[in-house]
Amino acid sequence: MFVCGRCGAELTVAVERVALPVHAHQRYGCDLMPVLMESGTYAVDPEPSGWPWRPWAEVTADEAAARGLFAPVPVLSFGPAGAVVVAPSDTRGTVVIPERRGGFCCGLDGRDGPNLACEGCGQAVATLLDDHARWRAVWLDPEAVSRIPDVAPSRPPDTWDTLLRDRPGTPPRDGLGWWEPEWYAAVGFALAHLLAMSGGVPVGVPDGLVAQTFRRALRVLLPAGPPRLTLALAGPGLPEEPGAGLLLVPQHPQTAGTWRPEAPPKAPEPDVVPIPFDVWRHMAFPAGKAPMPVSGRLPDGVLRDDYPSLPPPTQFRPDERLFFATLARLPEVRTPWLRAFYDRHHERPYAVGF
Repeated sequence: MFVCGRCGAELTVAVERVALPVHAHQRYGCDLMPVLMESGTYAVDPEPSGWPWRPWAEVTADEAAARGLFAPVPVLSFGPAGAVVVAPSDTRGTVVIPERRGGFCCGLDGRDGPNLACEGCGQAVATLLDDHARWRAVWLDPEAVSRIPDVAPSRPPDTWDTLLRDRPGTPPRDGLGWWEPEWYAAVGFALAHLLAMSGGVPVGVPDGLVAQTFRRALRVLLPAGPPRLTLALAGPGLPEEPGAGLLLVPQHPQTAGTWRPEAPPKAPEPDVVPIPFDVWRHMAFPAGKAPMPVSGRLPDGVLRDDYPSLPPPTQFRPDERLFFATLARLPEVRTPWLRAFYDRHHERPYAVGF
């Protein structure tokens, strides 16, 4: 539970820590976005956020390396680290600060700084984001709140088999039939890792949702020609793919750990490309879904077979901003060919053309 650092008033319900979603800072189109965090959970952003900001030209190489940055970014925050994000419905005892209600058009976007105050003492404690193009969330100011740890023993994270059984994941299509924004972010994140591991050679990908989301971007990013590396889906519940040079594997939603196959003793570990579990699940196990609501429900273990799992009608385009933000934090970006690509395009990500 999080409380006001000044008066101790409760600001949230009891929440359990999970990994920070890959799409936490994604901006998407002009739509009103869903809630970022599942109710009853919170995540911590290890990166500094907010003022003061410094342009890249004023940041030394040692400062950048200490922040895990290996390529230039436009500006870098030197504000407090450790902002805590929760679902808006999990907050308690806060009120909107009237003079900080700045937003673009449909809600609050935090442009005026923390816009929620403790109802008890009036201290600014959090920022509510609910404007269009932003995932709806409340970000608690790490310098204004305190955490009260639970006295009960912490619950161990779910096993991969448990996640596979109980967590349905995020299907590729939203309620209107278009690509889910979370998929753009997840593939942009994974694509950066894949490009860094490719060594600049053509990579083949399997048919299905992996091909629909990765193949076009790889054709733009890598040289033409027969594939010299192969990407294969791997993870819990999937058979082994012998001969695959790269494995697309799930990232744990609670710990951010990456699934790895059991390698024989003394055998080199395969190169794995992480992608958030909720997207991986539907890539690995696509399921049919009726396009219109129906009454009743099917028995457990029975799947519909009268509607194919069709991709959305629009061409998929990974999130370019998240792609370059991820690439800047991978040590491989320092290799000459990849750094040259980064320097040509990172200031105008939409011009890449994938």
